[in-house]
Amino acid sequence: MTEIPAEFADRASRWQPSATVETARERARLLDALRRFFAERGVLEVDTPVAVQYPSADAHVASLRTALTSDISVSTLYLRTSPEHAMKRLLAAGFGPMYQIGKVFRDGEAGRLHNPEFTLVEWYRPGWDHRRLMSEVGELISTFIPSITVHEMALREAFRRWAAIDPWDTDSAALRKAVLAEGGPSGLDFDACLDFLLSARVQKGMRADFPGSALILHGYPASQAALARIVRGDEEVAARFELFIDGTELANGYWELTDHREQRERFEQERTRRRRTGEHDVPPDEHLLAALAAGMPECAGVALGLERLHMAVHGYQTIEDVISFPTPRA
Repeated sequence: MTEIPAEFADRASRWQPSATVETARERARLLDALRRFFAERGVLEVDTPVAVQYPSADAHVASLRTALTSDISVSTLYLRTSPEHAMKRLLAAGFGPMYQIGKVFRDGEAGRLHNPEFTLVEWYRPGWDHRRLMSEVGELISTFIPSITVHEMALREAFRRWAAIDPWDTDSAALRKAVLAEGGPSGLDFDACLDFLLSARVQKGMRADFPGSALILHGYPASQAALARIVRGDEEVAARFELFIDGTELANGYWELTDHREQRERFEQERTRRRRTGEHDVPPDEHLLAALAAGMPECAGVALGLERLHMAVHGYQTIEDVISFPTPRA
């Protein structure tokens, strides 16, 4: 073995990739199979910018930003947290069904299942609603894990079953009490409480009752619609779904909101919330709003984490097992 110079001794392990050559081959085969899946269905692969003018307006997603020194009108750019806004502009321009495989960045996300830089597979289906897209997501998962069983369940049923809570028949005080009982933080708002309990109770229940299976939860509270449309019935429900395998979230999908007026209102509501909490401001994406006003077609869209799919297909336990250079080694 070559002797490592003393000045590099403390870096002896950090220069090495955390993934193996075989892991890289698995990822390459995964990417090939994904592209075949979409090609066979006539879905176009597209490419959109990684550095964008507007940050994410999602309440629980933080953007990374950078300053430009070049002599152009834009001084600040944000590393995208999703290609969603740009892909919707392509939809409004008539590009039709499309997908993208690309890097995204989210601040404050690190751990066994998180890395600040990761890869999303995102696709859109004009003319579809979220229920039809849920079926295609199940088909994609079954392509990679033929033995898997895909189940569907309303979020309301899942919370009743595993958290003993009905999100449509409770208040923030009761939710905060449940969060504290699980050892969670105090002072969370309604949606933050639901997110905590989803992780602490519901996902734990999934692992126990549906081991090795895929479960698609659908029908979220209207307050968690983000960019999804609201379906009004006995109670307001966001046309949104999430896919879990063995209790781990892999994908998040919507029947997309196309009303530019309602979207602007949601952007402004998020700005108000951030001012109240002292978080970084998120100016509304005027490019997206213009695309919606121009007439983005009715569609459904979904984003799926490539590294988590890789983990599920091959049985890895941490995201660092499937990334060559996680952020601490980047």
